[in-house]
Amino acid sequence: MLSLGRQGQAGEESTPRVLSILSKVIEKLVGRNEKVVDGMKSGTLGKSLNSFHGVRAPNISIPKYLERIYKYTNCSPSCLVVGYVYIDRLVHKHPDSLVLSFNVHRLLLTTVLVASKMLDDVHYNNALYARVGGVTNAELNKLEIELLFLLDFGVMVSCGIFESYCLHLEKEGAFHNIHRSIPSASLHDVADISQQYTQTSSPPQPFD
Repeated sequence: MLSLGRQGQAGEESTPRVLSILSKVIEKLVGRNEKVVDGMKSGTLGKSLNSFHGVRAPNISIPKYLERIYKYTNCSPSCLVVGYVYIDRLVHKHPDSLVLSFNVHRLLLTTVLVASKMLDDVHYNNALYARVGGVTNAELNKLEIELLFLLDFGVMVSCGIFESYCLHLEKEGAFHNIHRSIPSASLHDVADISQQYTQTSSPPQPFD
């Protein structure tokens, strides 16, 4: 079964293996959808995810963005899996609306936020998630409501469904040959990605 622990072998904080696997899965999904969009006629893309679209894709990569969310929100690893469940549900409910580089960051941030409220006894508020994610608090509030309506408020995930997604991600990890957790030391470069993500005295600038 997919390991969801936070602790490393020596008891030190580490990034869970599921984060590395999920990053690969999401990157593959976005890459595939980008190719589909390139071959589509203008105006044929669904509008369901328009609220999550930015003018351009953020500079931060999907793996770095997920690492940042996990590190600074202190969400449980299970939230990452449930966030992926929500994205998968969106894909099936709105098949003409694709997860792309222009919307994936906001989708990840919002789905993990909602998952943390469903799973974690203690979680940070929207303002902290917005600061970590590089959006305004007002925008994240709107995105949360938009996500809930797109899912028809279907945010409950049964144990069976959760385990099935863990097994799926485990197979993906084996396919990508991801065997171990990333040590927390590898997260030190997250702060160097962009000034908008490192300010401590004021919230980061919103995405374009």
